[in-house]
Amino acid sequence: MKAVKITDGIYCLPVNLMSYQLFEGMWPMPNGISINSYVIKGEKTALIDLVEDTGNIPAEFMEELDSLALKPEDIDLVVINHMEPDHTSWLIDFHKRNPNVQFYVNKKTVPLLKSFFGITENVNIVNDGDRLDLGGGKVLRFFETPNIHWPETMMTYEESSGVLISCDAFGSYGTLDGVYFDDQLSTGQHKFFSDEALRYYANIVSSFSTFVSKGITKLADLDVKVIAPSHGIIWRENPQAIIDSYTRFASYMNGPAEPEVTVIWSSMYGNTEQLVNTVVQGVRKEGLPVHVHRVPETHVGEILASAWRSSGLILGMPTYEYEMFPPMAWVLDMFRRKKVWNKKVLRFGSAGWSGGAQKELTALTEKLKWEFIEPIEWMGAPTQVELDLAMERSQELARMVKAYAGK
Repeated sequence: MKAVKITDGIYCLPVNLMSYQLFEGMWPMPNGISINSYVIKGEKTALIDLVEDTGNIPAEFMEELDSLALKPEDIDLVVINHMEPDHTSWLIDFHKRNPNVQFYVNKKTVPLLKSFFGITENVNIVNDGDRLDLGGGKVLRFFETPNIHWPETMMTYEESSGVLISCDAFGSYGTLDGVYFDDQLSTGQHKFFSDEALRYYANIVSSFSTFVSKGITKLADLDVKVIAPSHGIIWRENPQAIIDSYTRFASYMNGPAEPEVTVIWSSMYGNTEQLVNTVVQGVRKEGLPVHVHRVPETHVGEILASAWRSSGLILGMPTYEYEMFPPMAWVLDMFRRKKVWNKKVLRFGSAGWSGGAQKELTALTEKLKWEFIEPIEWMGAPTQVELDLAMERSQELARMVKAYAGK
């Protein structure tokens, strides 16, 4: 592979993690993901972030460096925007090859650099707004953007080109294979990366939506001509498009999100399942899009993306040993962790012999700011009464969502 030129003296070095891996050891990525490092050449040469030390990734990275006639020993300084291992774990080997390299980090990174890699020398602390002149017309400015999505995260802006190296902000799933920029995307590819940006956001960044909004506001006065994230496509034709997307994604936490409903259901013996088609029909009768996911067949990473963008949720689950059906409990606990807040919600499900799922659901979601309508729960198998209620209450929920989302 070769390095990808963004503009004079600024290059992206993308490598791809493939679909058989789980991102962060947890999230499926059926279309893989890129890890993007950046080289900026002035009189001094700066490397912005590194790569994960896994498989053949370091060898591919070295090929890209070589395409720029560079070796690790030729790098004058390394800027670490973010210490997460997918961007830094190859640092051990790199540092062995270039032990005198200078590091530029913010103060929160210093203890992490020591604890992860034992590096304490040649560490230069930069503060928010500091500038670093590389010579040759290339000047870096550093902006602290904490909790997008680790506390030490920052972004690096090159003043002469308007290139913002944005770390994990503005990223997406998806590998980069011959197409690297938004202006190279077909309509289908553009939709793919837009959808994968939402799934990436819901999986990785959503808990920190307040900080995303603050970061976007902080950078609003910069003349950003290119958004160069650590994962996914580089936005040079219309960088505002991904900024607007992230602004919108962040707003979903406090609501409203889109006028859509996500149905998430699970069933042991088919009694809860009998109401699924009816609730879907009820939502559709009110003219709203509806997305349906069965648990545990659908991974929570996909469900998160759907739920994050939907103003309404319908949860179908039976009681299992006096509590929620465990696969649904895992999904809902992830909603708690990822701050899936401010939703309009209907729950239905078989009570088994005892009931109890509703009680646990209420306790688990008490801090999520959800507004529930009356649940539908029955002993054993549903009757026509429950089917009629499913139609009635799913339509009621859809009307609430329309009013809430201003449709």
